Amino acid sequence: MFKPLLALSLVCLVGCLDNEEKTTEQKNQGLVYCAEANPVSFNPQVTTTGSTIDIIANQLYDRLLSIDPVTAEFQAELATDWKISPDGKAITFTLRKGVKFHTTKYFTPTRDFNADDVIFTFSRLFDVYNPYHFVGDASYPYFQSVGIDQLIRRIVRVSDYQVRFELYNAESSFLANLATDFAVVLSEEYAMQLKARNQENLFDQYPVGTGPYVYKEYRRDRLIRYYRNPDYWKHPVVLEQLVYDITPNGTTRVAKMLTKECDVTAHPSSAQLSILSQREDIKVQKEQNLNIGYWAFNTERPPFDDVRVRQALASAIDIDKIMQAVYYGNGIKAQSLLPPASWAFEAQKAMPEFNPALAKTLLAEAGYKDGFDMNIWAMPVSRIYNPNARKMAELMQSDLRKIGVNVNIVEYEWNTFLQRVGEHRHDSVLLGWAADTPDPDNFMSPLLSCTATFSGKNPANWCDPEFDLLLTQALDTTDIEKRKQYYNQAQRIIVQELPILPIAHGMRFQAASSDVKGISLSPFGGISLANARKE
Repeated sequence: MFKPLLALSLVCLVGCLDNEEKTTEQKNQGLVYCAEANPVSFNPQVTTTGSTIDIIANQLYDRLLSIDPVTAEFQAELATDWKISPDGKAITFTLRKGVKFHTTKYFTPTRDFNADDVIFTFSRLFDVYNPYHFVGDASYPYFQSVGIDQLIRRIVRVSDYQVRFELYNAESSFLANLATDFAVVLSEEYAMQLKARNQENLFDQYPVGTGPYVYKEYRRDRLIRYYRNPDYWKHPVVLEQLVYDITPNGTTRVAKMLTKECDVTAHPSSAQLSILSQREDIKVQKEQNLNIGYWAFNTERPPFDDVRVRQALASAIDIDKIMQAVYYGNGIKAQSLLPPASWAFEAQKAMPEFNPALAKTLLAEAGYKDGFDMNIWAMPVSRIYNPNARKMAELMQSDLRKIGVNVNIVEYEWNTFLQRVGEHRHDSVLLGWAADTPDPDNFMSPLLSCTATFSGKNPANWCDPEFDLLLTQALDTTDIEKRKQYYNQAQRIIVQELPILPIAHGMRFQAASSDVKGISLSPFGGISLANARKE
């Protein structure tokens, strides 16, 4: 239930003045963003949760490089230049000078960003002698799922402002992985100060970065507050404060937009867009996004270890009905794991079609003529790739009942949900993935590789050596046509084995007050509020 006192405090964040009387300076005293979930952590290294990445990655931190959302070319960030050796096994980065880490109530830096921070940040992923490698649960899910922790041989300090990454073998997606929102640069000096006080456990909870905003406070289930970084290296930050109002319920988020308790809201559902778009004081942004919503089966648990059962369940689902009732025409029915915008996309002719009679035949062949009981875990939050998992699960429940399969729908609080899926407690789960780079491996390895299974981030709990070999071969070459061939074969294996059923590619929506400017939606990666302002 919404707390009136919290609403009042958020509304009065920028001063309880009538909007028409506010100057631009007064308006920019603060912006309230309605977010859908509590953050799992304040360090992007240790999570792949999109709701968390949206809140922390681009607001608190910077990366060595980024990817231009229009040209898909690499852009300089904390690294001003990089050179790759002829054999592709060494990449030397020249670092930006004069970049300052945040000054907070718990840390005051004595030096600028330099090579030591890069070495500390990335050696934590693979070096057991790094004092922070085993801090927390020693899980770095994105990097482990794409094999970065096994790829880097060492990181050499060439000088204060130059580092060299030495790899065991050349890999075509290495730079793309360093450009993701997970590959942020952390403060080595801050880490060592905490270590000296035996407080290493605070490192991922109280963040220090170089990004546009500085952490101030976090109240679980209520709000997160950031202040402007006065020393931001890229440009002056306009907003004095940025507040995230934690509001899991989508209807409540929209209500707060209508009553001006929030300036921006994440992931309004397709059903709510018509209400918001009728308001002159609200603008709705829409962006095609590289993502996939899917139904994953726990392939290590009977009867889902039988491909005939997985094929039967997939054939029993009317995806066209899901597209109408859940996506409201604002999604694309999946023809592969990869979205059509991906350069490696190939429409799969063998994608399961709605055929209840075939589903019953396959179940009988697998020894389940009378059906069975199962559960579908449904996400409790709205995401780009699945705006309403509960509704989708209910539609599936109805379809599966017709072939004798009784479904129990399971829901948990978002962070608990993710933890238990990572422990593979589910029969099946409705989840999805939004790409962090345009590289096809960003879909394949994090979701379905064997290493992703070991790190608990492969929701199908599926490991196929042939599939993994194709991913390795695709990464071992920079020849785009050869990479396409490998990824096409990988896509065909997914459809044949069906560890997951690709359902749809969603559109990314965001609603904001008409006076909010400078927030652009990217086709990949998390959202950035670095340029946000009110006019």
